[in-house]
Amino acid sequence: MTTYTICVFTSNTIGLLNRITIVFTRRRINIESLTVSETERKGVSRFTIVIKHESREEVEKLVRQIRKIVEVMAVFGYLNDEIVYNEIALFKISTPLGAKPLDVETINKEYKAWVVYWGLDYVVIEKTGVEAEIFDFFQFLRHQHEILEFVRSGRVAVGKTEKGLVEYLPEAEWAYYL
Repeated sequence: MTTYTICVFTSNTIGLLNRITIVFTRRRINIESLTVSETERKGVSRFTIVIKHESREEVEKLVRQIRKIVEVMAVFGYLNDEIVYNEIALFKISTPLGAKPLDVETINKEYKAWVVYWGLDYVVIEKTGVEAEIFDFFQFLRHQHEILEFVRSGRVAVGKTEKGLVEYLPEAEWAYYL
């Protein structure tokens, strides 16, 4: 199966997420990850949807179907080598008194992860990277400490094009969030 990242630019309206996900449900395509956020343009949201599928033609049909939704301004489909992407994961690790000490140097230098919260009996570690890097770090931690909680975000991605994708959208007011 091939992994595809679909970026959908929309106006920010209630119920739109449901209409977009119905397109996937009708075609019996599972969404691997979904991230929605505002863009640098006021009132414009960006959906970053990751799917795995065997047929490029089916994915192209899916993209054309999403374009028909009224609030959708633009849709772009990408293969992994056409984008720069990352995820973020948080690990809550048990660190009771008398337990094996946390190897912060290895965590920082080898895995490029960071302790973002120190509690009395646990720490929270943040790791960014692609899925394989995050699960490699997961395996390292699992053998060293008890993992109390693990959460991973959806993919965030930008195209490897000279222009930003929002430049393909109709002119709108730019608003940078402070």
